[in-house]
Amino acid sequence: MDKDELSILKRALAREKRARKAAEKLLEDKSKELYDASIHLREVNGKLENLLAKKGSPLDGAFVNIIDPYVVMSLQTEVISMNASAREFLGFDHTKENVKLESLVHKDYLEYTRESFLTLLEVGILKNYQVRVQTRTHGYKMVNINASLIYNSQGAPVAAQGVLRDVTREFEIRQLLEDQKKQQDIIVGNSSHGILLIDQNKIITSNAAFNDLIGYTEDELKKLDLNSISEIDESSLFQNGTEDSDAPGDKVTLVRKYFTKEGKHFFGKTSVSSVRNSRGKLEYKVVLIEDITNDRVAEEKLKASEQRLATLISNLQTGVLLEDDQRNIVLTNENFRNLMGFEYTVETLQTMNCVDLINCGDINFADPVKEYQRVSVILKNKTLVVSDEVEMSDGRTLERDYIPLFIGSKYKGHLWTYTDITLRKNYRKNLEIQRQKYSSIIAHMNLGLVEVDQEERILMVNQSFCDMLSLEQSELIGKRLWDMIDLTEENHAVVERMNGNRKDDKSDSYEINLQLLNGQTKTWFISGAPNYSEEGEFVGSIGVVLDISEQKELEAQKEELLKELETSNKGLQEYAHIVSHDLKSPLRSVSALASWLYEDYHDQLDEGGEYNLRMIQEKIEGMDKLIDGILKYSTLTSDSLDQSTIDVNEVISEIDEIIYKPDHVRIEVVKPLPIIRADRTKIHQLFQNFLSNAVVKIDKEEGVVKIDYEETPTHWQFSVEDNGVGIPTEYHEKVFKIFQSIGNSERSTGIGLSIVKKIVDRYEGQVWLESEIGKGTTFFFTLKKQLNQTVVIK
Repeated sequence: MDKDELSILKRALAREKRARKAAEKLLEDKSKELYDASIHLREVNGKLENLLAKKGSPLDGAFVNIIDPYVVMSLQTEVISMNASAREFLGFDHTKENVKLESLVHKDYLEYTRESFLTLLEVGILKNYQVRVQTRTHGYKMVNINASLIYNSQGAPVAAQGVLRDVTREFEIRQLLEDQKKQQDIIVGNSSHGILLIDQNKIITSNAAFNDLIGYTEDELKKLDLNSISEIDESSLFQNGTEDSDAPGDKVTLVRKYFTKEGKHFFGKTSVSSVRNSRGKLEYKVVLIEDITNDRVAEEKLKASEQRLATLISNLQTGVLLEDDQRNIVLTNENFRNLMGFEYTVETLQTMNCVDLINCGDINFADPVKEYQRVSVILKNKTLVVSDEVEMSDGRTLERDYIPLFIGSKYKGHLWTYTDITLRKNYRKNLEIQRQKYSSIIAHMNLGLVEVDQEERILMVNQSFCDMLSLEQSELIGKRLWDMIDLTEENHAVVERMNGNRKDDKSDSYEINLQLLNGQTKTWFISGAPNYSEEGEFVGSIGVVLDISEQKELEAQKEELLKELETSNKGLQEYAHIVSHDLKSPLRSVSALASWLYEDYHDQLDEGGEYNLRMIQEKIEGMDKLIDGILKYSTLTSDSLDQSTIDVNEVISEIDEIIYKPDHVRIEVVKPLPIIRADRTKIHQLFQNFLSNAVVKIDKEEGVVKIDYEETPTHWQFSVEDNGVGIPTEYHEKVFKIFQSIGNSERSTGIGLSIVKKIVDRYEGQVWLESEIGKGTTFFFTLKKQLNQTVVIK
């Protein structure tokens, strides 16, 4: 039931109540009058017996004091006499014309009148007889008649008398009440909503719709109250409308949860209206219940959807502005506020009008006048606008979309969306710059670029490729690539195989030898890749071509030079062995002669002679070491590396025992050294040269040479630290070159550290030093764990 039906029902109940009260008052007054009239009739009844035979003024004078119409009629319903009130009400005068009262009765009441007249004859009195009669001046009227028989002295009825009362108004009111009650019953009975009448929270009556909803019969409900079958669902939002209230015309709407007879429940939108009497006292309440269970579920889903939508809009990276047809802001989000640089909160913006914002100058457009004109045109046209660019005063660029909103054909507002495309615009600009740059690079790079379709027809070439073929671009486009080049049968097979790889989504590189149309022979290195359309279909290939003809010639020359170098190195090594042997033989002879000379003549030599002989021996020893060093240095690159497992701790112990070491110097291993895979002889040479140099360079009272290491994923890093004199910075690089040494030590040949450098190089490592004059020197070197060169594994 909607609000109109409820309003009709309330008005009908109010009219019924007022009419019933009026009728009760009227009937109460008329009953008193009838009672008084009956008493009066009995008093005058005796008088009538004597006056019936007389006509005229004596009878009239007897009843002149009766206010209501009074009629005396014969038993044949002819009027014998009537008072002035009767003549005025009925509209005729019995003294001037004969009137039968039966003829005045409405035809619908004739049968009822005959039955009532027979009752009068039998009983002698008739009370509250109501009949519809036709008056001459007032038309049809409803009258209430109280009548009695008039008897003669023998007790026989001779006439009848009666008092008429006009009850037309009461009849109409009663009829109206009956009609309204029928209408009310029809409305209530056929309403799709539940209806209850309650008094003091007790259920007085209910309609069929509510009975069907709740599962109880009307009789069962009359034994219950509203709170026993329902509870307030939203007490925080509504007051309990079933409680008595002193305010007139009380009405409240709330949601109640109703419990059915089967133990289920439904939600009802409950409208409670209070009905009060004329004194304002509550008589009962009308309760209208609308089943909103489905609406409630839909509303909850809608609220959840609205919440998700609101969350989505608030977190969008796009600025959103929704305006109504008067440009009032209905909805916006934080991103819009940030994009426009407003200081207002989102909540404040949603109370404002966009025209006011524009007039306040709060929007920082680069060209406000231009933008306002543009917006005016958009709003006037009311058509969809997308990707409209807006320049801001701070250099940003926004992209704006406009969507007009219509319900049917009626314009209701519009939606703006704003996106900051500054980065995208700059990216596109930079991308275009890059495209032009790379297009220029491609056009002028030394590498040839060629694009072909699936039939090997040329689609695009750069200038370098044209130069490789000594042809113009126009001579190549549309031609088959391999028609422009002569290939051997072997190279043609290679090209066919590579083209097959392109169709299998493979990229590769290969070399081919070819002959150009001008007869030149070339060697090309080609890198090819498949080319696809936007739909992902294979459409051809792209090739990058490098003319390596000159490199090939240089490689051939290098191979020849390497062979010559290998032959030369082999000859040098043989020459070094020969020279070493030929030089050592005279040295040994000179050394022997000097020894014999000292043994035979040392008692005849003075100090100068002995000193000269000792110097000869030392020079011979130095010369011998120099020859050995040269021989070792010359054979380092030719010897193969014999890989074996080496405990570096053992190597250090061996060297400590065999090298010359001053008494004040000791060798210290900081922590146990690792076990490595390397050539034992080379590692021995390496550490021996470092340690031999370190122990003789210490001028401190207590000399210490420390050996330590660190491990990296690919290398072993060793260090040899001494507390000697130090090495000047200018010698940090020179000491690793052959025949370079510091000072004039007779023991130094200038070859030891150059041998170290060669060994470290063979192990793909590095060697360097750190030194401070007067404090000492630390040599560092690394050895690769796994060598790339070919070695002999033991």
